[in-house]
Amino acid sequence: MLQLIDKLIVTHRLEPGEYRLLLEKIGGETGAGGNERGGEAATNDSFLDALTAAARKVAIENFGNGVYARGLIEISNFCRNDCLYCGIRRSNRNVARYRLSKEQIVACCRLGADLGFQSFVLQGGEDMGMSDDAIAEIVAEIRREFPRHAITLSLGERGREAFQRFFDAGADRYLLRHETADNQHYTHLHPAEMSLEKRLQALHDLREIGYQVGTGIMVGSPGQTLETLVKDIVFIEHFRPEMVGLGPFLPQHDTPFGGEKPGSLRMTLALLAIFRLMMPRALIPSTTSLATLASEGRVRGILAGANVVMPNLSPVETRALYALYDGKKSFGTEAAEGVAALTSELATIGYQPAFVRGDYRG
Repeated sequence: MLQLIDKLIVTHRLEPGEYRLLLEKIGGETGAGGNERGGEAATNDSFLDALTAAARKVAIENFGNGVYARGLIEISNFCRNDCLYCGIRRSNRNVARYRLSKEQIVACCRLGADLGFQSFVLQGGEDMGMSDDAIAEIVAEIRREFPRHAITLSLGERGREAFQRFFDAGADRYLLRHETADNQHYTHLHPAEMSLEKRLQALHDLREIGYQVGTGIMVGSPGQTLETLVKDIVFIEHFRPEMVGLGPFLPQHDTPFGGEKPGSLRMTLALLAIFRLMMPRALIPSTTSLATLASEGRVRGILAGANVVMPNLSPVETRALYALYDGKKSFGTEAAEGVAALTSELATIGYQPAFVRGDYRG
């Protein structure tokens, strides 16, 4: 089985059946069962260690021991969508909604710049109360004040014309996770008005416009199987995004999936490693959801090949309101003001934060 790791290192791709064999070797569990240490999972620890060690070596060869630090600003928790897994879904009446003003967002960027960040990520729900004009103006203002900084948007499906306007205003990157490449699974996770076809078209539009594009999945989302995961891996292999965002599914109690088990730490780490070996220079974050799932989650993500962290720059009073899932970490090493703690945490594994633009260089 180790020869599959060697093949992926050399060719950066495998056949679908070979990806499935890799996942089965990890333990085959996409949900919480894959977090357990015992039985078959324990016997395959050495294989997971070999996979993540290979990915870590490739990441170090391409990025050294620097981990790109981006400042995350959660600009709104309003959303027109009603995704069954998401805590800020439209029908959740228990969420106190907020929307940051342009002045608040730019102030967050100023704070980040003072802390050394050279890359900002604006994330939010599909908030139709924040018009395309307003978003373009926010991006343009950030670009005027910070001409050398990178600007990433993660604001859902806004349409090709809007994507173009944001790009023309100064946005560099756009993260839009496809969530699953299996149509039936997509339908299981989303309301009827949303479609996988629209999501994939949006990704192609973003690429044609000129963005550095990111996509990704939730590991262990309800209805996910090894077959759907293999479809996800093959889709990402063919699409070749500049960024891959993935983390474990985490339930939120006010959603239809609030009683489901969280995703697997082991499977998440394995997928991080697979994508690093597939795309050696991709920008792959060790996500907040991974840090929320396990206390050592972020560190283990970096040791599995991730090379990006995104401490939270949002106003302190709104962080808990951006509740995509229960228990989301947004303070301490997950907060921008916790740079010293982040630096110490990374130092324990021989890494350091890199406060640079951190562009994709293929």
